[in-house]
Amino acid sequence: MTKAQSLSPHYVAKAEKKGCTKAEVDEIIRWLTGHSQQSLDDQLAEKTNFEDFFAQAPQMNPCRSSITGVICGVRVEDIQEKTMREIRYLDKLIDELAKGKAMEKILRK
Repeated sequence: MTKAQSLSPHYVAKAEKKGCTKAEVDEIIRWLTGHSQQSLDDQLAEKTNFEDFFAQAPQMNPCRSSITGVICGVRVEDIQEKTMREIRYLDKLIDELAKGKAMEKILRK
């Protein structure tokens, strides 16, 4: 299973190429998972795999089911495997950030 440690640098690099920041990426991850900044940093430092990262999330955001669209050619709302769906939710949110969507809309406010 891919390590959670690799998720942050990958997403940060993608966001920074489009003029966004690590703070914005962290805000999205915290919104999705309910982590505080400290608990997110701890999880990344522990190199937790994706399955454990999402399973141990303090409170997955119930609004995440409103994340729809296509990522990697697959509709996120149609993904049956739980961990993969959570990963693709995060992928979709970071894509929206990289495309310049307002944070308020990304976080479904």
